[in-house]
Amino acid sequence: MALTIDYYFAPNSPWTYLGHERFAQIARAAGAGINVLPVDLGGKVFPVSGGLPLAKRAPQRQAYRLLELKRFSEFLGQPIVLQPKFFPVNADDAAKLIIAVDMHDGSEAAMRIAGRILRGVWVDERNIADARDLAKMLEAEGLPAQRLDASMSQAVHQRYEQDSQRAIAAGVFGAPSYVVEGEIFWGQDRLDFLQRRLAKG
Repeated sequence: MALTIDYYFAPNSPWTYLGHERFAQIARAAGAGINVLPVDLGGKVFPVSGGLPLAKRAPQRQAYRLLELKRFSEFLGQPIVLQPKFFPVNADDAAKLIIAVDMHDGSEAAMRIAGRILRGVWVDERNIADARDLAKMLEAEGLPAQRLDASMSQAVHQRYEQDSQRAIAAGVFGAPSYVVEGEIFWGQDRLDFLQRRLAKG
């Protein structure tokens, strides 16, 4: 029986960006399903798990983060703007848009728009808190413009809240996190371990 991966992430996370396409390829190759679960990392998960928003971290940690992002960008051959124009940025509207697409168009479409949004922050320097930029991303992925309206619905808001609580219940504390049958793999640098876990079935 094919496995399903719970994919917990934040649409403004550089680590999620660096792992997103690779994760999609690994899941596809393994025939695994993906539950696309953007969550409120800063507002809901961090207060429970002890995580800190970037601005509140020690200067040493902030400096090392930039060093590691540069290393991984070069190692993976993926471009990244280390300090993009629109970051820090509130990711709630982008997360809800991904959920709306997931609810109406399915997980593959949700993965596509999530990838576009992640690149929007970390490569194209777009403002994912701006409805106009989100509308352009929908158009670029060939998705209906009305998904933006759907993202403001109560049903989407409730699922965003529920998925954030689901992440907490699963023991998630950072993004991206990939969960297979209760086993957490935290970070894009754990994708090799995830791949081996999927191979075991």
